[in-house]
Amino acid sequence: MIDFYKYQGTGNDFVIIDNRDNHFDGCNTETVRFLCDRRFGVGGDGLMLLENHAEYDFTMRYFNSDGNEASMCGNGGRCIAAFAVHLNIVPAKETFQFMAVDGLHEAKYDDGIVSLKMIDVKNVDANDDYTFLDTGSPHFVQFHESVENLNINKMGSEVRYSDTFMPGGTNANFVHFINDNTIKVRTYERGVENETLACGTGVVASAISAHLKKKDINEFNVDVLGGKLKVSFEPNADGGFNNIWLVGPATFVFKGTIEV
Repeated sequence: MIDFYKYQGTGNDFVIIDNRDNHFDGCNTETVRFLCDRRFGVGGDGLMLLENHAEYDFTMRYFNSDGNEASMCGNGGRCIAAFAVHLNIVPAKETFQFMAVDGLHEAKYDDGIVSLKMIDVKNVDANDDYTFLDTGSPHFVQFHESVENLNINKMGSEVRYSDTFMPGGTNANFVHFINDNTIKVRTYERGVENETLACGTGVVASAISAHLKKKDINEFNVDVLGGKLKVSFEPNADGGFNNIWLVGPATFVFKGTIEV
């Protein structure tokens, strides 16, 4: 019997397990895949384990819905931060720290809104019609006049499996400007192998790519299918970006117990 919690951040939904006693075997990809299955399990874009850490408040382990342990998930990071507050592991309205696969993160929870500090971006590969960068996960970003009617699953899968990004593949983001400091982002996520309602690392990658087109702006409002997020950052002299923050809601949905 597995006790679980369900959280969502702008439509990105996650199964979260308090695994501080190490009762859940994260190496069991079949169980993770079952729990993320929307028809036979709980359902989620991914699964997270909250575990102990010797130096920081906790460790975040993230698994894609295909069952495999994966790279960083920004909205997942915001949700597990909210989860830690709700479990009284960390104090609300005070900055706390946790470790994830891509390194150390800071977070702050304030009345349902989580601010998450992302890892620094060292460089951006800017091409004629797309940018490519790592914001904790690899992201392809392409701008269009409008993303409303694009076939995101078709376009995204073609990018994700293209020879250019093999062997690991990439997430793919398609973006348009609503105004100078507001963008709309639609994302195809590897591991989910589908368009999701939001992607935190993809939103960060898209905002940084937008800055390359609007050099005087380093804070963007971002519309995604599941809601609204904010991204801010500071460009550095080496062509990278520091002090990157992803801000938005993280919401408890329900908790339960399931037999596996």
